Amino acid sequence: MDGQPVFEDASLLCYRLFDIANEIDLERAHRLLSSETKRLKLGREGAEYLLMPNPPLGIELGRRTLTLGDARHEVEGSLRLFDHGAASVALRVPIPKGTSLEALIPLADALYDSQAVEALCLELLNGLRPALDPALEAPHLWEQTESYTVIHARKLEGDPPAQALLKADLARLLLGERAVRLSPRERAEVTQHAFSYSESDLAVVDWNSAFVYEPSGSLDIPVVLDICNAQLLELRYYDDQLDRHIQETYTAMQRHARRPAMFSGPYKPLARRVLVTLLDLSELIERVENSLKIIGDFYLAKVYEAALVRLRVRAWQATVTRKQRLLQEVYGLIKGEIDSSRSFILEATVVILIVSEILVAIASLKP
Repeated sequence: MDGQPVFEDASLLCYRLFDIANEIDLERAHRLLSSETKRLKLGREGAEYLLMPNPPLGIELGRRTLTLGDARHEVEGSLRLFDHGAASVALRVPIPKGTSLEALIPLADALYDSQAVEALCLELLNGLRPALDPALEAPHLWEQTESYTVIHARKLEGDPPAQALLKADLARLLLGERAVRLSPRERAEVTQHAFSYSESDLAVVDWNSAFVYEPSGSLDIPVVLDICNAQLLELRYYDDQLDRHIQETYTAMQRHARRPAMFSGPYKPLARRVLVTLLDLSELIERVENSLKIIGDFYLAKVYEAALVRLRVRAWQATVTRKQRLLQEVYGLIKGEIDSSRSFILEATVVILIVSEILVAIASLKP
């Protein structure tokens, strides 16, 4: 390799992730789709250190045509379903043999956050949603999506070692910067999460894309990155749901606050709704967080941990947890209002009974 790497066998994996349900029954989805579906299983050595309690379900969707400007690309589509309600559609865009890193940047830039990619992925997903519907709990299609692209290289000209690749301009490729020369600090920031298990493989994880050089052809690292993005999407979705529930609850409390305190009836269904929301969201969030568990410190586990950091999944977890606590505090306030109203009614009832007894006693003393 002289200067920049040249791709001999490589492709771009363009992922678009959608939230389509509160929960997906993967076994039922398997029966509904076809016998071609299969549960995900990581094959790399040491993959046993990543535990998937309910592995996602995958299905190949065949070849499609992707139009980018005046160029048409023959791509292969696939779908991966997660039990927590996310659906990941991937397009594999082949990289022509002999393409240099510099020549690849414009194509990568066009694919990152491409509306054409999103439209084709949505078309593929919608083609399967009617068949999937019986396996979906509370089916919907959230308006927001998550996107990620992996440059997956199986062979590079000259079989360069990982250290040589790190000297190439991978940062510009990952950012899709066609002309801008990045500062040393920016290049270091983009490529700081770089991993090699051997001298001849490399994974560089950034927030919106990743470069994976894997001569074995293994797709385990792209799969792990897809799982991280599915977790990120779901946490964003639950954050949005919590915002909506908190706002609705505050609005309802302000409306009920205008009524006399003794009338606590409206607060009871409100408290019930808040409690049900907390229980439902807690269960769903737990399913997301348990979709992949680390039980050891091996190569894939390190890549997974780095992806969680780079995608800011931990930060979204903290935000969702904080809003859950806030909703719990709101529930406590509503519950306190109900208890106060009950105490007021009980005390008023006791006073009325005492007054009634006094009046009866006075009446009995009259001749």
